[in-house]
Amino acid sequence: MGAAADIAEIYRASKKKKDINWFTQHVARPPAAVLVYLFKNTPITPNQVTFLATLVAAGAGAIFVGWMGWVGLVVAAAVFELSFILDCVDGMLARLRKIASPLGHLLDFLMDELKAMLIYGCVAVRLWRESGDERLLIVGLAGLFCLASGIALTSFMRRPEYSGKTPTEDGDPAQVGGRTGPIGMALSGLEWAARVVVHYPQYIWICAAVNRIDIYFWAYGAVNVLYLGLSLLKIFFRLGRFR
Repeated sequence: MGAAADIAEIYRASKKKKDINWFTQHVARPPAAVLVYLFKNTPITPNQVTFLATLVAAGAGAIFVGWMGWVGLVVAAAVFELSFILDCVDGMLARLRKIASPLGHLLDFLMDELKAMLIYGCVAVRLWRESGDERLLIVGLAGLFCLASGIALTSFMRRPEYSGKTPTEDGDPAQVGGRTGPIGMALSGLEWAARVVVHYPQYIWICAAVNRIDIYFWAYGAVNVLYLGLSLLKIFFRLGRFR
């Protein structure tokens, strides 16, 4: 069996049973399978890949802040997408070696959210540097508050004491859709669109390519504001009602 066939088999054997979206499954995981092929017989551990992905994302953040102009923006987005590919590698490598665990998934979730806050903050600083508008820094701080609060609420709602579910090696993937009727289908469509906006995010390279990173900044911030509000309402109606 040649290297190409080995890589294809690694892709099939190491991806999640149900991926979070099309972009992850068909765009990020194929090159990730190449890296898994290179790493599989080395001492490199999945957790080390998780930390490497975070370091690469930190490099992308530094480029967002420090390299002005369209070229710097595209390079920053490309480096950030590399961190996303590495973020797929850790879980794929763990599943291939049959050492995937809830703790490893928790580490991956933690690093992902740290990267999300870092990139959003760095883009806010970049937009301020480009425009000189200090209000963008205030919006950035507010967005970071909503993002950090949303992360805390997600962690709380995924706790088995709240959700009633036992964590698995693939974490607790969100269930999107499944509603019926016109209103339910509309809500599912909005939820799907919101997840496209916030997941990693998968479209940031498009914003960079057309030199409109502000689209990511406003869309990502707005969805996190909505998520914070809805999550608080869910928790309140479950735990804060009068008995």
